[in-house]
Amino acid sequence: MKIMVFLEGTVTAHKLSIGHSREEVVEQARNKVVMPSYFAEFIPIGDAVKKIAAWKNQRAEILYLTSRRKAGQVDDVRQVLKRHNFPEGKLLFRQEGEEYKDVAERIVPDVLVEDDCESLGGVDELTITHVKPEIKRLIKSIIVKEFAGIDHLPDNISELMA
Repeated sequence: MKIMVFLEGTVTAHKLSIGHSREEVVEQARNKVVMPSYFAEFIPIGDAVKKIAAWKNQRAEILYLTSRRKAGQVDDVRQVLKRHNFPEGKLLFRQEGEEYKDVAERIVPDVLVEDDCESLGGVDELTITHVKPEIKRLIKSIIVKEFAGIDHLPDNISELMA
């Protein structure tokens, strides 16, 4: 089973979010408080590392999707995953000319976990919104509130698929 997890806003947030409510962090994102240089300083949201480890321990293949495209920023994201002990998984990013849907259509994960893109405009910004219908039906889409984390999702991957 392949589980693709979007990183920024879904399971990681910038360190400037510490001590702020989810709503305040969404507002920070809307106001572009986070500059690209901050991606090296992202932190896990809640117990995201533990949750993803539970899925990995059930032999799920973990695929991380980042919003970053530039090599240096992708490296920063890779270091964040390592520093915070995220389970091993492939780090995916959009290639030149690609959209998020292109990555999802190329990989066709069994499960796609992403946030609701509240700070960016909502449903029109979701990856799953733009995936071709014939591929979309193959993907279990799980949408969580932006910056609220994934702690509430089931540990058991069969329950995750339900």
